[in-house]
Amino acid sequence: MKPQEIILRYGNNPHQIPARIYSKEGVLPLTVLNGSPGYINLLDALNAWQLVRELDEALALPAAASFKHVSPAGVGIGLPVNAAFRQAYLPEEFELSPLAAAYLRARCADRVASFGDWIALSRTVDLSAARLIAREVSDGIIAPAYEPEALEVLKTKKKGNYVVLAIDPEYEPREIETRDVFGITFEQKRNNIKINESLLQKVVTANQDLPASARRDLIIALITLKYTQSNSVCFAYDGQAIGVGAGQQSRILCTRLAAAKAENWFLRQHPAVLNLPFKEGLSRAERDNAVDLYLRENLNPIEEQFWQKNFTQVPTRLSPAEKRAWLAQFRETALASDAFFPFRDNIDRAADCGVKYIAQPGGSIRDQEVIDACNEYGMVMVFTGVRLFHH
Repeated sequence: MKPQEIILRYGNNPHQIPARIYSKEGVLPLTVLNGSPGYINLLDALNAWQLVRELDEALALPAAASFKHVSPAGVGIGLPVNAAFRQAYLPEEFELSPLAAAYLRARCADRVASFGDWIALSRTVDLSAARLIAREVSDGIIAPAYEPEALEVLKTKKKGNYVVLAIDPEYEPREIETRDVFGITFEQKRNNIKINESLLQKVVTANQDLPASARRDLIIALITLKYTQSNSVCFAYDGQAIGVGAGQQSRILCTRLAAAKAENWFLRQHPAVLNLPFKEGLSRAERDNAVDLYLRENLNPIEEQFWQKNFTQVPTRLSPAEKRAWLAQFRETALASDAFFPFRDNIDRAADCGVKYIAQPGGSIRDQEVIDACNEYGMVMVFTGVRLFHH
């Protein structure tokens, strides 16, 4: 029988005791199958579960999310991955089920940020997905169910302490939600708006061509934003988020952060990166950090020494011109924003990252200025009319 409460070790921090989660009405929709979840684990789990459930419902494909500190580091759906992607992120021979492919996409959007992530999967976890997860440093997982063999694999992680949660897929919370801040109770209607193609009808640019692949990626970006701490911007490409800019105080900072992550994602598949001469014995995390520093510019002397130590011989860095030439190949990126763009600078930065399709609420006094900027670049922009703030 499911419990009505779960006692936690502590809250956000070790000194915040006591801590628990509980249901005011009936039993919890959660079952702890292994390990002992923490307060932040459960915040990640419940946000991530809502995201993948909604994405699966919208696109009828398995969905996965990699969460860190109550925002997604990556989101993906269960589409096949190409050879360059596999070489960059999964060089070993490894059979990928659609669910495993969804998680590989989610985990590899930003591998540095996803280190020690919380995982959410929208469907029953199969052995392929469990074996993939077993390779990664992760804190726990939430899913509707687990194949017996998959559950046994997951139970071996973290010396048997890996947190495995099952959630009732039929559970629906009350429409009205509350939270306490500084002893004061806030109440609002839950954000249960459906994100689907109906939000993509109002095309406001001269270019009106919005193909099915773009609509799919805009839906991925919008649903990702619905569960990302605001302000937020999300870049999506080929069935996954490739750059999430979360929790910034200005829109342009969101766009710059997300664009830099998206560019890093594309550059990780550059032939020079795929053929880096790593030393034997490096962990996956050490390789990820080395690639991150290899692709960055303006490193200090200590950082330069650090990344160089990971290779049998110091590789030649990609020049800015080489990076631009590689990035110029990718011109079908989708971008969504959780609120309107107040200035065209966001569009200019997005254009540098190969963005062609944009979804945003609209409603700024400078909407026409932003539309004009999109027209200059030949972009397609839709106004959804829906703000997606999440706090």
